[in-house]
Amino acid sequence: MMQSSTLGSTDAKQLRQLLENQYQGSSLKTFKRGQTIPLLPQDVWVVYRGVVQLVTLYPSGDEAVLGFAVPLMPFGMPLTITQPYQAIALTDVDLMRLQMTDIEQSPALTQCLLQQMHRRLQQTEALLALASYRRVEERLLHLLDLLTQELGQPSEDGNIRLSARLTHQHLANTIGTTRVTITRLLGQLRDRGYLTLDEHRHLVIRNRLIQQAMGESFSA
Repeated sequence: MMQSSTLGSTDAKQLRQLLENQYQGSSLKTFKRGQTIPLLPQDVWVVYRGVVQLVTLYPSGDEAVLGFAVPLMPFGMPLTITQPYQAIALTDVDLMRLQMTDIEQSPALTQCLLQQMHRRLQQTEALLALASYRRVEERLLHLLDLLTQELGQPSEDGNIRLSARLTHQHLANTIGTTRVTITRLLGQLRDRGYLTLDEHRHLVIRNRLIQQAMGESFSA
């Protein structure tokens, strides 16, 4: 599948320093896990800490996941044409709110945010590519691999811990299946030692095994 890549640490440090210098008088806005973040026509949010899930709704009311905004990624109504469009805190998050006029008047800020939008584009393409796998098992394996890249934190034992606590429904919405199916497949992966849950119910993934299994089927 298409791999999602991250920008170098230099670009991230440049954007963080620019925001701190230019908006040092602005306070960060904190949202708790599960809160819906208000979206206004001229406002762009930049993630400072945590993970924000971006979703739309089908006419049936079911959610479709559009992406995950991780630290220094921007999101907001000026950056999308999707309707409806919602942003929900997957973890406790700290966000900085920028006005489009501020961005347009700062070439340096525009350039840095463009680099972060490039990250979002790569992530979106990777999520879209999941639909090319007909079997739910394959979609789940490739999603877990993508999540280790986007949300992963290396643990002491060499495995990858996801920084956000994703429910079975979150995973189901992302790959277009049911919560019951995800529960069954995660149970199989856990029994085979591909993943575990830590004390805070975050997924801990043995990514080497997940990558080996990608492209191979495992029995239902």
